[in-house]
Amino acid sequence: MMKPTACRQMTESGFWAGVLVVLCTLSVGADVHQALKMPSMPSRVLQRHKRAWKWDKLYVNEEMPPKNPPEKIGKLDNTFFDASARYILSGEGANNIFTVNDNGDIMVNAKLDREKKSVYNLSASLIHNTNKKQLDEDETFIIVVMDINDNSPVFPPDISGSISESSKAGSIVMTVTATDADDRSTQNGMIGYKLLNGTDLFTINNEGKIRTLTSSLNREKQSQYLIAIQAKDMPDVSNTGNSATTIVTININDVNDNMATFKKGEYQFDIKEDSKPGYEIGKLEVEDKDEIQNKDPSFTIQHKFDEVFGIKLNNVKDGILSLKVPLDYETEKVHKFSVNVLEHSVSKSPDNQGPNLQTRAQVFINVIDVDEPPVFNQTEYEFSKDEGPFNNPIIGAVSAKDPDKNGYKIRYSIEDSNCPVAVDPVQGHLSLKKQLDREDKSSYAFWVIAQEDVPNGLKSSAQVNLKVRDINDNAPELTNGSSVYVCESDKPGTIIGTVGASDKDENSGRFRFTLAKKSLNFSLYDKGDNTASIILKQGGLSTKHSVEHVLEIEITDGEQKSINPLQIKVCTCQTGRRVEYCMAYAQTGMSVSALLAILLCIVTILVIVILIVLRKRYQKEVLVTKSSGEIHEQLVRYDEEGGGEMDTNGYDVSVLSSACHDSSFRPGTGPSLYAVVKKPSACKGDMAMMIDVKKDEADHDRDGIPYDTLHIYGYEGSESLAGSVSSLDSSSSGSNLDYDFLHEWGPRFRTLAQLYGVDGSDSDSSD
Repeated sequence: MMKPTACRQMTESGFWAGVLVVLCTLSVGADVHQALKMPSMPSRVLQRHKRAWKWDKLYVNEEMPPKNPPEKIGKLDNTFFDASARYILSGEGANNIFTVNDNGDIMVNAKLDREKKSVYNLSASLIHNTNKKQLDEDETFIIVVMDINDNSPVFPPDISGSISESSKAGSIVMTVTATDADDRSTQNGMIGYKLLNGTDLFTINNEGKIRTLTSSLNREKQSQYLIAIQAKDMPDVSNTGNSATTIVTININDVNDNMATFKKGEYQFDIKEDSKPGYEIGKLEVEDKDEIQNKDPSFTIQHKFDEVFGIKLNNVKDGILSLKVPLDYETEKVHKFSVNVLEHSVSKSPDNQGPNLQTRAQVFINVIDVDEPPVFNQTEYEFSKDEGPFNNPIIGAVSAKDPDKNGYKIRYSIEDSNCPVAVDPVQGHLSLKKQLDREDKSSYAFWVIAQEDVPNGLKSSAQVNLKVRDINDNAPELTNGSSVYVCESDKPGTIIGTVGASDKDENSGRFRFTLAKKSLNFSLYDKGDNTASIILKQGGLSTKHSVEHVLEIEITDGEQKSINPLQIKVCTCQTGRRVEYCMAYAQTGMSVSALLAILLCIVTILVIVILIVLRKRYQKEVLVTKSSGEIHEQLVRYDEEGGGEMDTNGYDVSVLSSACHDSSFRPGTGPSLYAVVKKPSACKGDMAMMIDVKKDEADHDRDGIPYDTLHIYGYEGSESLAGSVSSLDSSSSGSNLDYDFLHEWGPRFRTLAQLYGVDGSDSDSSD
């Protein structure tokens, strides 16, 4: 039997109150059972010999409404307690939820909820009523709220799980977890689970794990299951406890367990013979019950036809039949072959077995005839030809034919006008139009056009590459000549520099060097490696003597040779032939091109000067040779407002000015220059006679301008008292107006004063 002391020690060690109640009831006896379990009776106080306080844990049931008088749940006991002392509670719920009376009885005054607070920690004090002196040390104790089954299990929202189809029986699908706010250490908080449907496919244990009962789950038949699950507390007690129900969604995941098959056993397509490789002919539709990610068919085409046609997958994993090589209607009009479909990763399934699976299909390709352009026998031609003069201009030939049944003749052409090659329009022979120069251009690429020899005939083209072969047609040239110089301190036998040679030809070969003319001061040594050394024969050369040293070096490459002048400078050098100063020689010659340019500039300047002089002379002659008739016409046509002194730019008033001072322009015995027409005698019909005279003059005057209208009338008429209205026939001297004031207006009116004023000479003559 368990001792009461052992029961108390287990309680203090942290076990839940409900478990302690059961254990202590079984081991101690009925008296302890009544003390722990009955809330209306005070708990048994266990005496401690080491302390003055005698008490233990206190227990109270939750959800018990308060009573009047309050319900006693325990008692405080201390060896120092007497009539002059009293107990005081402090801590959680003290003097509110829990109170103590003068006898040490602990009362509960409110309804408690274990789910909100399950344990209250309090402290008891013993003080003297009079002096309030503490009689013993404070002692802590706890009040445990006993649980009752007042809460139901709760499921989380939207519970779902999944499992692959055809999984083995016993496979875990998911785990369902419900919660209960009651004490889990008691039956009130323990939860058991139960399936309300789908028990032929799934099962669930008390831990909430759902497992499969069969391996025949098939997504293609049913892809989702809705399973009702019940969670109940106090699972070991039937017909008692709280429960809750929820719906769990179980999704069946797809696996590749279905074979892809053709939807039909025969496919027919039409394709034009001029279709290019890569052209998509048509679609071979396949059927697969699996989802798209598990649809993985592979296609195989009958042997030999797989070299002409190919199959690739589209987005929905159907087969796309495409063209690999061009087709020819004249060669084969119909292509018939078989195509197989297979899936290697398909798992074994009853649906994949049986003779009704359509895994092979027949394909018929009908080739449609089209008018095709000519076809060259090669897609690209390569030719080569030597540069330079040629005896035979032919470099090769191209050939094309019409693949159609009509078989039209072919004509050839080259559209590039800059191409150095011509093509025979009938035979296709290629020949040179001009001489080739490899150093100018080493290769040519051009297109030859082949066209059907009918109106609007189709045409095609082929590229021709012409390589120009090199011949030895360029003379060697001297190189490194600028590095040859003589130092004043050089001794005879000194190598003063090394020269080389270059050739524009592709394979120059070996160059040989010799002196075209012997030199007293220098010699040349051919080193045999396409270079030559220049050696000083006599020393003592100085920069003070302006003598130009030129070597003429002859270079040959076996077929071509050249003579190259090499100017050798004389320099003042430091140690190690480091140049300090070199004598420069000025060239006095001038090239022919420079002379021609200078002469052209001189001729151009002379032509410009001559043109300017002729223009000036012409303008002067025009001014001198102006006739009075022209002056007359100028005055008549002048119908704008006068511009003042600036008017002299438009009209030459100097003539008028000279006419003012010239006696020949004044009225006198001689005929007036402006009144060219003689006045007829005043008689009846004078106007008609004057018009006839004017008309006759106009008809016989070869130098006059043939005016259609008569602008000037020099005669007013015999019957008019005013006489002539023309101011040209009179002078300023005959006018009643005095224009001498114009001289006082300044230089801007000088010209006007000369025209209308009277100078001193005129006044003297009048006297």
